[in-house]
Amino acid sequence: MQNDTQHLLEAANQIILGKSHKIRLALCCLLARGHLLIEDIPGVGKTTLAHTLAKLLGLQYQRIQFTSDILPADIIGASIFDPKNLTFTFLPGPLFKQLVLADEINRATPKAQSALLEAMEEQTISVEGKTYQLPEPFFVIATQNPSHQIGTFPLPESQLDRFLMRLELGYPNQESERLLLQGQNRRSLINSLPVKLTPEQLLIMQNKVSEVYASNAVLDYCQAIISYTRESSDYQYGLSPRAGLALLNAAKAWAFLDKRDAVIPEDIQAVLAAVAGHRLKSGNNDSAAIVAPILAKVAVQ
Repeated sequence: MQNDTQHLLEAANQIILGKSHKIRLALCCLLARGHLLIEDIPGVGKTTLAHTLAKLLGLQYQRIQFTSDILPADIIGASIFDPKNLTFTFLPGPLFKQLVLADEINRATPKAQSALLEAMEEQTISVEGKTYQLPEPFFVIATQNPSHQIGTFPLPESQLDRFLMRLELGYPNQESERLLLQGQNRRSLINSLPVKLTPEQLLIMQNKVSEVYASNAVLDYCQAIISYTRESSDYQYGLSPRAGLALLNAAKAWAFLDKRDAVIPEDIQAVLAAVAGHRLKSGNNDSAAIVAPILAKVAVQ
């Protein structure tokens, strides 16, 4: 089954050029049952990555463009009065898809952001006393513009923590950009992509990821990282228990993609920046720089 993921990664790399490590992290996030936040300037491929993954995984896909005037009902749906039957009927919103792209999430008001993030955590929606189950699998890929840009409402730390990973795509290298300029339109290429994994296969893989073994030595290393973030002056506050679980689950998914049934310390190191970078506050905004002291000072157990 890991061969299927390799074919998926190869296909995605034909669309998003020169970003193989970031694409692998994004797939790792989905395999670990997590939601993904992509923060970068406009035009570097954030939306393209989300659409590519949805197409290759055969998932129902919906893009929600967040603006300052969007309301919670625009996201989750609303009950509409039927005058013929004198009853209210719930009309599901765009959130009732398997993969939802929350585009420019930090351009929406905190009220709209909270409606989305609550659904992400519970995987259900409650409207007028009734609870509605979201589809399975269910993922949110949110994009976010840098906080210094005009018209943004930054996500608070408690809401950032709902995302298992945060990625920055960055500019392509010269070779990849030349291929991009010479190649076909990315949207046309995405529309022609075949499904490489079905949603049912993805659910099976998620269960297999949860079964990947983590030894006591690996757990010691994970705990040492968590303890360092809480005790070090490099950070204003440390990683939470939920962040520790996220780190371990992401490492298991990384090991699964490497066709291994056990986690090694290198798996934790591979996902650390994506998992911890948005959860730790220091004087730097770059995820790799944020976790650099951890990798330098915390010894492998």
